[in-house]
Amino acid sequence: MRKSRRQIALRIIEAVGLGLVVLVLVVYFAVYKPLGEKLDDEVRGNDKLRLAVRNEQRRVDQLQKYLEAFPQTGKGLQEFTIHRIPARREAYSTAAHLIHKLADASGVQLTTTVYRLEKERQDPLEKLSVEINVQGPYASLMKFSHALETADNLVLVRDFTITPGGQSGTLGLRLGAEVYLTP
Repeated sequence: MRKSRRQIALRIIEAVGLGLVVLVLVVYFAVYKPLGEKLDDEVRGNDKLRLAVRNEQRRVDQLQKYLEAFPQTGKGLQEFTIHRIPARREAYSTAAHLIHKLADASGVQLTTTVYRLEKERQDPLEKLSVEINVQGPYASLMKFSHALETADNLVLVRDFTITPGGQSGTLGLRLGAEVYLTP
């Protein structure tokens, strides 16, 4: 009987051990592995978020530096425009801005612009001679020349020549003018 009790006890222990192994395998595949994969996904997502936050913090820090330096930049730019830009360049810039703005508004194509600044100033205003070549339809050329003559700045048209253009339906306009600007 001892053998049979021992055999029964061994079989019970084997069955319990086998049941525990099966239980461990079920818990591993049903609970532990899916939760581990979810945990790994969450860790990867958390790492991505940390990286994004770090990058955004760098960007915020850089913008803070720009914001702190902005008042000095504005002062430096104002000082540069007041003390370093010669009046001649300002005259060219004003005239070029006026001509380009009027050309865009009237629908003509600006081909060339030549500027000649008067060497000796005899008047209180600065005289800048301009030779403008534009192309476009007749109505647009007339609109451009009228807009130039009636601009807020003092512009005197001295020479006005219309020539046939290269493309069908377009004409060329060669216009000589003098722009008077305050120095």
